[in-house]
Amino acid sequence: MSEAPTLLSADGLVGGYVAEVDILRGCSLVANPGEIVVVVGPNGAGKSTLVKAIFGLIRPREGRVVVNGHDVTGAKPHEITERGMSYVPQVANVFPTLTVQENLEMGGITRRREVRRRIDDMYALFPRLGERRRQHAGTMSGGERQMLAMARALMPEPSVLLLDEPSAGLAPQAVGEVFETCKEINAAGVTIVMIEQNARRALSLASRGYVLEGGQNRFTGTGPELLADPMVAELYLGGKRLSEATGEVPAASDA
Repeated sequence: MSEAPTLLSADGLVGGYVAEVDILRGCSLVANPGEIVVVVGPNGAGKSTLVKAIFGLIRPREGRVVVNGHDVTGAKPHEITERGMSYVPQVANVFPTLTVQENLEMGGITRRREVRRRIDDMYALFPRLGERRRQHAGTMSGGERQMLAMARALMPEPSVLLLDEPSAGLAPQAVGEVFETCKEINAAGVTIVMIEQNARRALSLASRGYVLEGGQNRFTGTGPELLADPMVAELYLGGKRLSEATGEVPAASDA
């Protein structure tokens, strides 16, 4: 039986926000069907720049991005959305003056004939949003707004969802809810690529993880491999390894 095709491939991305200044210096990433892929690293490593380059918000100077078999390098975000990928930015990810339902309708603007069905799907996946459908997004808690942002990004029925720091600035309880929501979205068949500073919590969910440093891939491995690697732990996880009840876990590769 042949393996499922790669959903997202970013290969050798170089670029940044200003001409001649490269924040990304050859970053690569792969996401396969059903995976949760996590990208971690110190501040300034290029994590958010990487997802912006993948989603067309920054045009890479070198490298290639392929989504669902289509080369989308340099394409505009709405064109990339049509190819099956959605993006949730860290900030300004909902319309605060619109209600929950109006936000979802905006998210489904490219799928007008299916908006009603998709809204019902979102209320089934996020019952709390259904209870608050007439509430303005700006009056919701941080965790609820993040939930709405994810639901709005899911309205076009993407196969890949990019999340930039979904737990940033949230209360501890809300952080837990966001990660549980990520698991539910993934269980519903959506591949997730997540940029996250809560490295330990995110890697515990990861099928594959990438550690960036200085705009380059430093380590790559499964979530358990990266959590168990002593060098990753020392440099990026506060010096504490995750104890594995099943015994030793292979060390991650040092790229």
